Amino acid sequence: MGNKKNNERKKKTHLPFRLNVLFFIIFLLFASLILQLGVVQILNGEEAQEEIDKTENQTTALPVPRGKMYDRYGRLLVDNQSLYSITYTPPKGVQAEDRLDLAKKLSQYIDKEFEDELRLRDLKEYFYLENQKEVQNRIDQEEAEDLEPGEVYQLELDSIKESEVNDYDNQTKEVIAIKKELDKAYALSPQIVKNENVTQKEYAVVGEHLNELPGIDVTSDWKREYPMGDTLSSFLGGITDRSIPRSKMEYYLSLGYSRSDRVGNSGLEEEYEDVLRGTKEKVQYTTDSDNNIVDTEVIREGERGDDLVLTFDSELQKRVNEIVRTELTKEVQRSYKNRHMEDALVVMSDPQTGEILAASGMHYNRDPDEDEQRVSNVSHKVLYDQYPPGSAIKGASVLTGLHTGVVSPGEYIYDRPLNIKGTETKSSYSQLGSVNALSALERSSNVYMFFIAMRMMGNPTFQENAPLSLEPGTFQRMLKHFHQFGLGVETGIDYPYEAPGVQGSNPGPGNLMDFMIGQYSSYTPMQLNQYVTTIANDGYRVRPHFMKEVRQPSKGDKKLGPVNSSFNTDVMNRVVMSNQYIDLVQNGFRQAFQGSQGTATSTFYPTNGENVSYSPAGKTGTAEASKLLDNGELFTELENLTLVGYAPHDDPEVAFSVMVPYVGKDLPMGGDKAINLRIGRQILDAYFELKEEREESGVDSDVTGSNNANNEDG
Repeated sequence: MGNKKNNERKKKTHLPFRLNVLFFIIFLLFASLILQLGVVQILNGEEAQEEIDKTENQTTALPVPRGKMYDRYGRLLVDNQSLYSITYTPPKGVQAEDRLDLAKKLSQYIDKEFEDELRLRDLKEYFYLENQKEVQNRIDQEEAEDLEPGEVYQLELDSIKESEVNDYDNQTKEVIAIKKELDKAYALSPQIVKNENVTQKEYAVVGEHLNELPGIDVTSDWKREYPMGDTLSSFLGGITDRSIPRSKMEYYLSLGYSRSDRVGNSGLEEEYEDVLRGTKEKVQYTTDSDNNIVDTEVIREGERGDDLVLTFDSELQKRVNEIVRTELTKEVQRSYKNRHMEDALVVMSDPQTGEILAASGMHYNRDPDEDEQRVSNVSHKVLYDQYPPGSAIKGASVLTGLHTGVVSPGEYIYDRPLNIKGTETKSSYSQLGSVNALSALERSSNVYMFFIAMRMMGNPTFQENAPLSLEPGTFQRMLKHFHQFGLGVETGIDYPYEAPGVQGSNPGPGNLMDFMIGQYSSYTPMQLNQYVTTIANDGYRVRPHFMKEVRQPSKGDKKLGPVNSSFNTDVMNRVVMSNQYIDLVQNGFRQAFQGSQGTATSTFYPTNGENVSYSPAGKTGTAEASKLLDNGELFTELENLTLVGYAPHDDPEVAFSVMVPYVGKDLPMGGDKAINLRIGRQILDAYFELKEEREESGVDSDVTGSNNANNEDG
């Protein structure tokens, strides 16, 4: 019994000892933990709290509407239409899976077009996200070890068969289309997810669920609106859809643009991007350590772009467009010989300032699709298309001959066919007899111009059937004189691109004779307009331009804001020729339109018809033309018809050029005038009729003179 009790006593003493050891170990652990917490609290507590409370401030620039465009009388040409917009601003660290989840949620509240949006790659990328492990297992891992991540990803996409993605339903495709827009977004840079046809219901429903749509916002946007339709659309240009083109990305980013900004990509929208873009609104976002936006602050108010007042008279432009459209249609349908005729081009300007008042180009589409028009507006072609103009440039030829001394003002040359060895017979449209500089312009003598060319080449006298000599540098001297008028060089107009004209090749004696009658080199209608304004301006060549003024955005109900800047007349050069010679050519141009033997007199001063009262002057032109057909055939029975001029002849206020290429040759006129003459008469009539209407109504000044109150208020 005693031993038993002793054993029980020993067991009882061992148990408390073990418990004490255990309690002691626990005590040490707690003490260590308390010590570490104390160290953190006392030594590093402030730093730890700062990390917890850490926020980051970042700024982003929000786009603003572009500036508007007006015509010279303050009529609105380009406006901004307000739109509902749904945007996405991704927080930092967002992954593709997060965007897919967001797209699925957003698809419950909006409809998104996808028919023309989705590529096969988009469908495969969706399949990859939904079946990532399966797709990754399709790739040989040993093969993937030596590849870049992007190359591996491409292999994975390639492993997805078209049959696996072709049967997606419309709801799934809508999700993919939304995700595609989300993928375009950059951190703190709003990306438009939808701004076309956002309904009021969509706008409201998305706004109600923003708390479950991280990064999504509802806001306002804009798109370009054209109150006058396509009247000037060919020049106004366009803007990019939702992002900067890749080819210009680096350039625009260096100027502070965001990748998703819209920029001008053609026409005046592109030329005056820096004026129209506006000042972006700067917003500062405060984010916490989890990249959640906790606060926003506007640190700079945005302001839409400045407005452009253009030189165009939109009412004149409408009338000119209709004249050109009607006459082109009539001429094309007139004869089978016109089967290669497609375009008619016109430029009208103020010769004193270079302001473009109207510029029209119409294209006749012989086989339009259902969505295409029979006649479409291609007015930009007045800057791009270049053709041999024929006799319209003889004013430059005569001035070149007079200035170089190879002909004199009172000298008569007998106009008859010229037979030259090694060259086809050269002649005028008929044998005109004796002509001097004045009558050569009035009657459009080719032979007079041929003598200028021959003498410049080093042939002081003409010998029948003899070859012609050619002094070195002759063509360069001819070009130098023509360039003074803007023929064969860029006009300097404020537009992203213009053609400089095409100089002929192989400048042999025969070709240089053709050069002097406008059948060797090619020019644009804008170059012809600058050339004729130089003659109208007593030899001063002015730069043509579309921009008249830059105005600040209007405030309140004002139509136009104060003037920021204006385009002053830019005299590019003065031709190095005698005033006496320029006067002679001006008189020759007046005779061509008003003289008894003038080539345009019957149009402007018809025997049986209404004469004009505005005293025009100018020059007609016809050039032989050929066209390479789709089947490789060179069709030669064609002509380019041109007309240049100005009015009134003694105090020019409007200058014009008309070019109609590829008209069927030798068409029976039937008593009617050629299309270039019909267009020329009608566009001048339209200009002076509008002028008279404005004077009668008391509106005889443009926006510069009629909007001074806005300037004073500004």
